[in-house]
Amino acid sequence: MPYHYSLGVQHFHFADLKGLLAKASPARSGDYLAGVGAQSNVERMAARYCLANVPLKDFLQDPVIPYEDDEVTRLIIDSHDTASFSLISHLTVGDFRNWLLLASTTSQVLASVARAITPEMAAAVSKIMRNQDLISVAKKCQVITRFRNTIGLPGCLNARLQPNHPTDNLQGIAASLLDGLFYGSGDAVIGINPATDNLSQLSELYFWLDDFIQQYAIPTQTCILTHVTNQIQLIEKGVPIDLVFQSVAGTEKANKSFGISISLLEEAQAAAHSLNRGVLGNNVMYFETGQGSALSANAHFGVDQQTCEARAYAVARHLSPLLTNSVVGFIGPEYLYDGKQITRAGLEDHFCGKLMGLPLGVDVCYTNHAEADQDDMDNLMTLLATAGVTYLMGVPGADDIMLNYQSTSFHDTLYLRQLLKLTPAPEFASWLMKMNIMDSQGQLLTVAQQHPLLKTMSGVI
Repeated sequence: MPYHYSLGVQHFHFADLKGLLAKASPARSGDYLAGVGAQSNVERMAARYCLANVPLKDFLQDPVIPYEDDEVTRLIIDSHDTASFSLISHLTVGDFRNWLLLASTTSQVLASVARAITPEMAAAVSKIMRNQDLISVAKKCQVITRFRNTIGLPGCLNARLQPNHPTDNLQGIAASLLDGLFYGSGDAVIGINPATDNLSQLSELYFWLDDFIQQYAIPTQTCILTHVTNQIQLIEKGVPIDLVFQSVAGTEKANKSFGISISLLEEAQAAAHSLNRGVLGNNVMYFETGQGSALSANAHFGVDQQTCEARAYAVARHLSPLLTNSVVGFIGPEYLYDGKQITRAGLEDHFCGKLMGLPLGVDVCYTNHAEADQDDMDNLMTLLATAGVTYLMGVPGADDIMLNYQSTSFHDTLYLRQLLKLTPAPEFASWLMKMNIMDSQGQLLTVAQQHPLLKTMSGVI
């Protein structure tokens, strides 16, 4: 279905909804690399005016990737909540923006329509919103999940403790793990990116992590970010796995490049459920996404990278995860060129994920060859925390020595909690107080050399 818009004497033609979405996107290097971005700011504004007048119903009738060609499209259409959609089905994209910003559109109302909002609807409305709009609406979206603690509560900022090591050295992992716990990080998950896919070595690491958190009854969950097929094999061998991890993308072809399908993810979820390791809940999946992944796999089908990213959230939502996060600047400047583009993408991702009902965190990060620095990350993480981001990463010194990129540190989480009066997950906060790591006011305490965690690790580090 073609779309047309005139600005003065200039007339713009957009062949279909896919092209209109791409031309309406804020400028970013990945869309120019793909050849789908607007050729001028005037064309971009014409596309946005045109997009604002598109009825939400059109997104159900004109998929950006055909239904018969893509299982992600089929998932989006087949799982659409038509009953809840009746509340917003009469709106255009512009009307939808205005409705989202109304004070009467509360957290409860947003939760009730989350599964009626398709990725393309979320992406479309984000393209005509200012940064403050994305922050305001995302703040109202509350998505709460549970495993051994409660993630996503209002007034909380959770943190993934990421004790990576380039050789999976246990001393290095243990040192980073202690560092993070003593700064109050780790309530989202203690998640390690392993250097190896050797099942025997992965098994040893799983058992070591499980023994540690069981010994001290730490109300959190662990995860090793190896391929989902490895985790299924380890579950079959009786390895103590809390969360099953996988990177996901927004098209069937991109997911095939990761070696996955929706049915494989469903199999992994069932395997994790069979272990019955959750205490407060049974959200057992952990997903990571990132703008540009479909393009980097040559699997974007001419869809702009932000819309592809929102489609990945439909895959994640289907599996009811405990955690999902966008690794927003990780792929590099070919996709998000500088701090401005990374900032906008992070706010878009958080907004779209939360609007669709996902517990969306963000890895606020950049590669060393991007036109960005840590000040840009300070800005973005402060904006996201204001917007109610579910969780951030905790990496020693914000410098991941295994993955070679710049992220956020334990100190950054502490800064945001103190600045905005946010707390860890309540179960984890109680444990921190019990272990004399934090006081009842949320202030960190000085840890003595005889602290039991240090004594336990004395033979390791």
